[in-house]
Amino acid sequence: MVIVVDSKNPFLADALAGCGDVRQLGTSAITNTSLRDADAVVVRSETKVGEALLEGTRVQFVGTATIGTDHVDLAYLQRRGIGFASAPGSNATSVAEYVAAALLETAARLNISLNEKTLGVVGVGNVGSRVVRVGRALGMRVLQNDPPLARRTGATSFVSLDALMEADVVTLHVPLTHAGDDPTFHLFDRGRLSLMKQGGILINTARGPVVDSKALQGMLVSGDLGGAILDVWEEEPDIDPLLLDRVLIGTPHIAGYSFDGKVNAARMMFEAMVRHFGLGSVWPVPAKMPAPHAGRIELPAAKNAQETVRTVVARCFTIEEDDRRLRTLLALPEEARRAEFRRQRATYPVRREFCATRIVAPGGRNTVWESLEALGFTMQTSQEEA
Repeated sequence: MVIVVDSKNPFLADALAGCGDVRQLGTSAITNTSLRDADAVVVRSETKVGEALLEGTRVQFVGTATIGTDHVDLAYLQRRGIGFASAPGSNATSVAEYVAAALLETAARLNISLNEKTLGVVGVGNVGSRVVRVGRALGMRVLQNDPPLARRTGATSFVSLDALMEADVVTLHVPLTHAGDDPTFHLFDRGRLSLMKQGGILINTARGPVVDSKALQGMLVSGDLGGAILDVWEEEPDIDPLLLDRVLIGTPHIAGYSFDGKVNAARMMFEAMVRHFGLGSVWPVPAKMPAPHAGRIELPAAKNAQETVRTVVARCFTIEEDDRRLRTLLALPEEARRAEFRRQRATYPVRREFCATRIVAPGGRNTVWESLEALGFTMQTSQEEA
């Protein structure tokens, strides 16, 4: 069996080595020609999967090591009888940690207290439910909107999208859909954006077209919105430089790019392929995980709890550096911008999730401890460490 794997999926090629001829290829090298004799392929979101990629090949299984599936023609796969698997929830913690870092960095820049603000979470699935916990860990009041989940569960904890517009910060965690009861394409168009709170902030880590970027740019220019934090963009990698210049924080679709999340997705792809082909293999113990930016942090003494939490988070997730790197696109011509956006995604530095960092708190449990613990950090007292 011939298996083609995107090289950005850590450990997957080694895990599948005993299952056949495994070929690791860069994203741009996964083409119809390279898949001619392949039985299975595992891609990421940059690869468009459909007739153009698969016609004339012998591919029987497609996996995407991503939460989203809008880059996959699922109807075509079904017609061809090709097995399919995605990785829902694999990088949910990574995205939630991005939102935490973005909120804390923005609060520091704008000199605001998060515990006085309301966070509105649109889409409360694998990612959104974790973002709800992030908001509460940072002391924010949290509103939740998810019509499909509300219908399915009958839960009364959800509010309408109109009611959620009172939030100071609105963060989007929905799939990109064009049809059905709850289409999300341009869910935040000019009309919806105009209903947001004056000076409100929009965060989009879902899919670029969930937001009408031209309308958003106009709202930012007029000052009706206080700002935007964008990790995803319409037409990426051909992103709008005028919009990039206006956002508070801009990053190249890397919110879910923690190393831990990639490993989770790779394991899910391995298990799905084993089930599909009846291989009977078991995910091997992965190679040693890379070290986090900060393996141990002694909790600094500070009067301001929010600033203490921000300082710790910033040592583990340098979101301001991600933003600075993306803004280098502003000095480039159009074609070079596309190439640089792709390059920044492909060469994104290793980022471990918060659980890989041990926080030593000399004073023991307090408000800061509880916030960091709720964000996922491993907490210890000085006595426990000794």
